[in-house]
Amino acid sequence: MSSDLRNLKSFMTGSPPFGQALEGDKAPASAHKMMDNEVFVNFLLYSTILVIKMYLVAVITGQVRLRKKAFANPEDALKHGGLQFCRTDPDVERCRRAHGNDLENILPFLFLGSIYSFLNPDPFIAWLHFFIFFVGRIIHTVAYLVKLKAPIRSVAYTVAQVPCVSMALQILWEVVKL
Repeated sequence: MSSDLRNLKSFMTGSPPFGQALEGDKAPASAHKMMDNEVFVNFLLYSTILVIKMYLVAVITGQVRLRKKAFANPEDALKHGGLQFCRTDPDVERCRRAHGNDLENILPFLFLGSIYSFLNPDPFIAWLHFFIFFVGRIIHTVAYLVKLKAPIRSVAYTVAQVPCVSMALQILWEVVKL
């Protein structure tokens, strides 16, 4: 059989196209194998809930805009009563700041947590990292949106940063050890 036909057959059957040459190579982890990683599964749980929370804050921002009739764009203001509603509102801005703060903090957590998950950390310690960050971000958002008195929001922010700093340092340590 010609090499072109062997490569086509390999492609059709899902085996490596160059046969023996790739047999010793490690294949990328499959999704199933990744889901066997208890740490990664915990990371996925908390990070997915946090992403959903970010979407909810965006929806809340839109609802507050509608309720307060405070639109960022003239075309939206015209649709809802006139150009006089193309304005800022303190409550809308509070929602926007909460959402912006989520972007500044949850996106780095998504990166750090995903890399950290594959450093073979102790599952309980990893869970603690993810859980502390998760609870801190939930409290931070609630404190921001319902205007809880200081220092609740600041403490929640700071507490949520501790596991991120810890994960970042552990990732750096692993990189330096290589």
